Amino acid sequence: MQSSLNSGARLSQNGIDMTIARNEPKPSFPAGLLEGWPLLGLLSSGLVLGALAALATSSGGSDGIRLVIRITARTSLVLFCLAFTASALFLACPSIWTRWQRRNRRYLGLSFALSHGLHGLAIIALASTAPTLFKQLSNTGTLISGGLAYLFILAMAATSFDRTAAMIGPKAWRWLHLCGAYYIWLSFMVTFGKRAVMDPFYWPFITVLIAVLALRLCLPRKPLNAATATAGS
Repeated sequence: MQSSLNSGARLSQNGIDMTIARNEPKPSFPAGLLEGWPLLGLLSSGLVLGALAALATSSGGSDGIRLVIRITARTSLVLFCLAFTASALFLACPSIWTRWQRRNRRYLGLSFALSHGLHGLAIIALASTAPTLFKQLSNTGTLISGGLAYLFILAMAATSFDRTAAMIGPKAWRWLHLCGAYYIWLSFMVTFGKRAVMDPFYWPFITVLIAVLALRLCLPRKPLNAATATAGS
């Protein structure tokens, strides 16, 4: 299992980086709730409470559900970009922040999965409570492409743990996280791109998506072995 996990760590810069460098020392900042599973719990609580607050403060009905859909789409984008660029940013600029980001990429990735899970639940709620409106806002192509993105998210989240990563092996893990990460990026690009054509508010989101892709593609590849994992500590 250890050899498989180490191989996954070396290859993780090509995927969404939901795994974590096992041997990297943890500096004193940030500490407490901003590390590991407590970080995931904090982010998860914030996401759930934020969705409930959006429903409570809106006019209710389909308007409230659509507000939750918009909010979770944006939180998902932020969390995805943090996980997507964790290794690349560390290679480009080793710092306290990028060390923390890479060290917690598994939990950022799982938080993204939860955020998009809430997003999916809100979409299902809209389809159930306002089917006519839902048909106006979606089409078969969108449902198929979105469904494939969710399959990738589920598979990547399920293989974010040592045991499941070792079960599928480093090669399968690499291809799953590589293909899944770039497909999810493309899904965000298409979704936000459609809105950016009609509303300049979405242009910054497109800029961020292009920037994170450029960061991933332009940086030279370097294996994340034990030496590089401890070099920035």
